[in-house]
Amino acid sequence: MRVPPFSRFRRFTQISAIFMLGIVVGAVIYNAIYHVGYNVLWLHNQDLRVQIEQYQKDIQTLKKYNNTSTVIREIKIRSEESKSKEDTPLDPVTVKLIISQMGSDLEPMRGRSMFDIDTDSKLVRLLLDGKLYIVRDKEYSVKIRTMLVMEGVLQIWVEISPFKRS
Repeated sequence: MRVPPFSRFRRFTQISAIFMLGIVVGAVIYNAIYHVGYNVLWLHNQDLRVQIEQYQKDIQTLKKYNNTSTVIREIKIRSEESKSKEDTPLDPVTVKLIISQMGSDLEPMRGRSMFDIDTDSKLVRLLLDGKLYIVRDKEYSVKIRTMLVMEGVLQIWVEISPFKRS
């Protein structure tokens, strides 16, 4: 039995190899595009979940205190960028999770009188300033920058940074 010479099939194997390489590269590119789109969708979904949770709490508080105008009805927490240049920007999902944890820590502030904010703000600063939050097995410290009460809304600006042990 005779084996045909391999030189007759060289061109076919080269074209087959290029075709298979194109399939692999195309699959990698498609997968990368798919995951980037899915990641954007997931981040948007997480943001909407946090908003829904916040709105549900606000609705409950507004129903409870709709006749009184001098109480804190809403709590809005905003994150500021870190002023130090060595810190890398945080993942938006991490920031949202930390803000939701802070919202649950600040829940006792709802329904409190706006005129007692001077003593309450001291209490909040003592409790939350420098507090460690653990998200995704990493520790983050929170620093309160500004607190403002206006028209029943307590707005708090915080700076979130990764915790560094000394």
